[in-house]
Amino acid sequence: MFAALALIILVSATAVFVHADPDPTSPGPGDVFIEGQACSINWNPDTTGVWKTMIIQLKTGDNFDMVNLTTVGTVDGTDPTKASFSYPCPQVTPHSPIYFYQFSSPASTNSVWTGRFTITDTSTDIVPPAQSTQPDGEAIPWGTGQLLNSNSASNSTLITTPTSSMSASISALGAPNATSSVSNTSNIPVSPSASISATMTASPTSTPSTGAQATGGGLGLAAQTIGWKTALTLGVSALGFALIL
Repeated sequence: MFAALALIILVSATAVFVHADPDPTSPGPGDVFIEGQACSINWNPDTTGVWKTMIIQLKTGDNFDMVNLTTVGTVDGTDPTKASFSYPCPQVTPHSPIYFYQFSSPASTNSVWTGRFTITDTSTDIVPPAQSTQPDGEAIPWGTGQLLNSNSASNSTLITTPTSSMSASISALGAPNATSSVSNTSNIPVSPSASISATMTASPTSTPSTGAQATGGGLGLAAQTIGWKTALTLGVSALGFALIL
């Protein structure tokens, strides 16, 4: 009975040992990295072949409410020849030992973390963490930082806004109506089809001049008809007068 129990314990221990997640070895407390220079990360690899896709994320915050700042890389966490990673340190605020990395994999339900370290602009510009203890009272200092370029997405939106506003304005305007002059619509950048539409729509503004020309022709014809009738009447009167004489 005792032999069987010992065998079960040995098998369980072996299973736990075989299922080894990557073990982060650095960075940790006391490590300082300069913005724009190399931020290095090291770990002991997964020996089971599970963590072939290992996602490394830069985080901040406390142990219970971690804030993701950015994903710095995706590597093979099982390759013993590539158990390190380096990338340019981002600009952050504040310059304090409140940053750490999280390792995770879509093939595992576990996550592992490094210790907290500092990212700063100079080695002398370091401020203490805002909090001295974790929410559960454990004496591990922490704080919440952010990337200085975290508003890059909003900047790109502002750059594209004038173009979208112009498109919206053109769509709202549509083709000019019949009372719009060609000189006014020529100042609005529109597509060739819109230009044709504007020209065709504006053409009714020339109709009155065409109508005036038609009316003038009718008046001239009427005048000619009256002249011939008058001449014929005078001729008949003259002939009758001559016969009387």
